[in-house]
Amino acid sequence: MQLSVIIVSYNVKYYLEQCLHSVITACNNINAEIIVIDNASSDNSINYLKPKFPGVIFIENEINAGFAKANNKVLYQAKGKYILYLNPDTILSENVISNCISFLEEHSE
Repeated sequence: MQLSVIIVSYNVKYYLEQCLHSVITACNNINAEIIVIDNASSDNSINYLKPKFPGVIFIENEINAGFAKANNKVLYQAKGKYILYLNPDTILSENVISNCISFLEEHSE
């Protein structure tokens, strides 16, 4: 696994939907996993998004544990050589991830 993308979500269903579309496109030809951890959203985010993104791993917190705790919880499950923490209101360009990985591979220092 080359990359793990970790996204913490809280009541941002439509932002997260657009984010996931862009992440999936940006991860084309990259061995990546996308993990969304939801902090007990009340907007039905997970039920809305799960069927639309079957390749995404969704984790549901029973309480809003906060941004840092949610990220740390998922970090231990992530399998990627590289970790990308991403806010759910982010839209990625198509080549940004492959360009970043290429740079990291070429500049290991």
